[in-house]
Amino acid sequence: MNVKHYTYRVSWSPEDQEHIGLCAELPSLSWLASDPAQALAGIMQVVAEAVQDMQRNGEVVPSPIADKQYSGQFRVRVPPLVHRKLAIAAAEQGVSMNRFVSAKLAG
Repeated sequence: MNVKHYTYRVSWSPEDQEHIGLCAELPSLSWLASDPAQALAGIMQVVAEAVQDMQRNGEVVPSPIADKQYSGQFRVRVPPLVHRKLAIAAAEQGVSMNRFVSAKLAG
């Protein structure tokens, strides 16, 4: 398990008045620091220690998002009225509903 493959993010925490390092695969972990680089180094160290503990205890260690393969397909259930509105909007733009929804999701 290469913890460097995990998805890390550093952002400013107005509540703490410090930078906070986070890991998407282990969302319960965080690290606060006055400097963004220190926040990143801190969360990476905490994750490494947590993964070691999980492995020692025989727990399931989450796979890094970056190492997973994605098919590009997922299923979403929506209410019939939403489905109808999406179909109308796609038709008005002259595209498939798949293309319309994909564009909406991509922002």
